[in-house]
Amino acid sequence: MTDSLMGQVALEVRARRKSLRLNQRDLADIAGVSERFVRFVEQGKPSVQVDSLLALLEALGLELQVAPRTSLAVRMFPRPGAGEGGAGE
Repeated sequence: MTDSLMGQVALEVRARRKSLRLNQRDLADIAGVSERFVRFVEQGKPSVQVDSLLALLEALGLELQVAPRTSLAVRMFPRPGAGEGGAGE
């Protein structure tokens, strides 16, 4: 789960950086993070700092969105009134 998310972030960050014709050092300077951090993000390392990741995405004009995954959310957090006792329980 985390690996695929960071893999997707890595692809998006690298593609956007290249489309803006920035090298990793330039991006790091703009975002206020280290060049090493930029490399880690582009390699899809799962243990990156969220605040630094958000700064990097901001510098590239990208945003991170969190949305419910319906299949998982339904199993873990059933809607009120659905399931065992029906509505009104």
